[in-house]
Amino acid sequence: MTGVPALSRATVDRDAKTRDDPTALELAWATARVLVVQEGAALVAEDDRPRLVLLEAADAPEGERFYLGRDADGPVFAVTGELPRRLGARRLGLRDVGALLDDRDAGLLVHAVGLANWHATHPHCARCGAATEVVRGGTVRRCPVDASMHFPRTDPAMIVLVHDGGDRCVLGRQSVWPAGRFSTLAGFVEPGESAEQAVVREVAEETGLAVDEVAYVSSQPWPFPSSLMLGFRARCAGDAVPVPVDGELEQVRWFSRDELRGAGPWGAPGGGVQLPGSVSIARLLIDGWLAED
Repeated sequence: MTGVPALSRATVDRDAKTRDDPTALELAWATARVLVVQEGAALVAEDDRPRLVLLEAADAPEGERFYLGRDADGPVFAVTGELPRRLGARRLGLRDVGALLDDRDAGLLVHAVGLANWHATHPHCARCGAATEVVRGGTVRRCPVDASMHFPRTDPAMIVLVHDGGDRCVLGRQSVWPAGRFSTLAGFVEPGESAEQAVVREVAEETGLAVDEVAYVSSQPWPFPSSLMLGFRARCAGDAVPVPVDGELEQVRWFSRDELRGAGPWGAPGGGVQLPGSVSIARLLIDGWLAED
């Protein structure tokens, strides 16, 4: 399987040396380009290709600053605040534009949204309840009362394409999705469990299928709000019948390659089967399998 998941692309050096030095951070801010994020969205200019709108530091709104790193053009920060207005640009989220941005912008937006989501939901110390403060360029929150350090949370989740070793794979759909939408199976890794063990357990819990030959494919950050998707393939006997077991899925069934090659993306007009968009690692898993003989 080839290709990099859409949200796993990045070119900016995260530059830990600068973010750990308060004086260096202030100097970096003076010449920074700033990405403003608000509720998971940013301002995107739509020219020949969508690109993030980056402001000069003097034009950025007041808000928490997160150091995203440095590239050949200098330092880049994110700030949480109200999005500015620009002609030829509009507010878009990662799901809307993540697969269309170039490598640099995709990496910046994923990084900024992931940090902003974590900071928004973790403003207090988990040990004593005191309000914490942002340090190290946004990579840590420190409690001024008990001096504890709190780091951004990332929840590992597995996502798997189950196949029969031949021409069929298993996809499922949730009841809240519009008719026709199907995707690969997914679930969170539990404490004390490897990602491979989570694949076997989640597939059994959701579909009643027993799988083996679990093979890692690729990973992708998924900051909705804070997951890291670990992509796998797993094999199941072709005569096994998948059925919804634990209530998470409304429908689950086998699909042939021919059935899926004619499917449209989620949100496509008309009826029929719809597959995840290219921003999701689920689509990379499906497309990689479809490309094989």
